[in-house]
Amino acid sequence: MRLLLTWLINAAALMALPYLMHSVSVDNVGAALVAALVLGLVNTIIRPLLVVLTLPVTVVSLGLFILVINALLFWLVAHLVGGFHVAGFWSAFLAAILYSVISWALSTLLLNKDGNP
Repeated sequence: MRLLLTWLINAAALMALPYLMHSVSVDNVGAALVAALVLGLVNTIIRPLLVVLTLPVTVVSLGLFILVINALLFWLVAHLVGGFHVAGFWSAFLAAILYSVISWALSTLLLNKDGNP
């Protein structure tokens, strides 16, 4: 149940992004659901590998390079999923940050401390 609710929260966060940024567009709820699923899978499978491979750059940049990794993965998902569009890298950079903040805020409001709705 928690996984399903987290997926819906992430899709809602994606649906909110076009209202905050004109360079991001989501055509419909179905595209947001698919994009949230693909983004979750990419962050689960590919992101840890990229973080390990870029560890020296991340250490030198005091962890700020992780924001670049997040932006690149967000941009990748926008290219993979039809109906979800991001204008460019810097749009993806800001959108990834906003997506994280919105998703965190909704999760904090809708999920209890033990992770249950």
